[in-house]
Amino acid sequence: MSEKIVTAGMVAIGDELLSGKTKDRNIAHLADMLTTAGIELKEVRIVADETDAIVEAVNALRTRYSYVFTSGGIGPTHDDITADAISRAFDLPCEHDREALDMLGAVFQSRNIEFTDARKRMARMPRGASHIRNRVSVAPGFTIGNVHVMAGVPSIFQAMLDWLLPRLETGAIIHSETVDCPYGEGTVGEGLEDIQNAHPDTVIGSYPKFDGKNYSTQIVVRSRDTQAIQRAVKAVNAMLVEIAEENPA
Repeated sequence: MSEKIVTAGMVAIGDELLSGKTKDRNIAHLADMLTTAGIELKEVRIVADETDAIVEAVNALRTRYSYVFTSGGIGPTHDDITADAISRAFDLPCEHDREALDMLGAVFQSRNIEFTDARKRMARMPRGASHIRNRVSVAPGFTIGNVHVMAGVPSIFQAMLDWLLPRLETGAIIHSETVDCPYGEGTVGEGLEDIQNAHPDTVIGSYPKFDGKNYSTQIVVRSRDTQAIQRAVKAVNAMLVEIAEENPA
């Protein structure tokens, strides 16, 4: 791990995500895994199975962040167009990868399943791309430049990410500490703004809660500097004490 800041964007691809037919699980999993690795996920775009939309999103994010991760659209059907779109984004030909063909051919042969042209589509990728392995389906994802293209099926996406993450440069890990506040955001909002301004090396988030009777707030302080977190948390706790003294039960 280095102290540099490593950032990422994600493009989740699929008409089914936008229609609500499929509930995305990959975004949350990627966010969790990247946070643990010290890679800061900064932006997520969900786009339809449309070449122009995929190209625009990937090209926008790959110039802005250290890495881009995509999910979906690399299967055997006609609407799996991600490999073609990524190839267009990089202005490269999309072609069958010899190693991927050999791997998939061996798997289908061992199962006595015909290796059809449709199944061979799973071996297509931009010329010069490297493989992202997965232990679930064998069909590889691929990396081209700083873009990592993975399957949409959650179990396969997770397997690909497990293989990929140890091979990426990671950055300084963001730490956090949570303060449970018995007051609603309206009561603490102004004070939290003052604390945030006084502690610019932290990011302070407030998350309202309602138990059916009372409002409360979960205050989360984040930073790469644990001492900065402790200073901000001390200020938050002092604010809560002051509120309690001004509003005795």
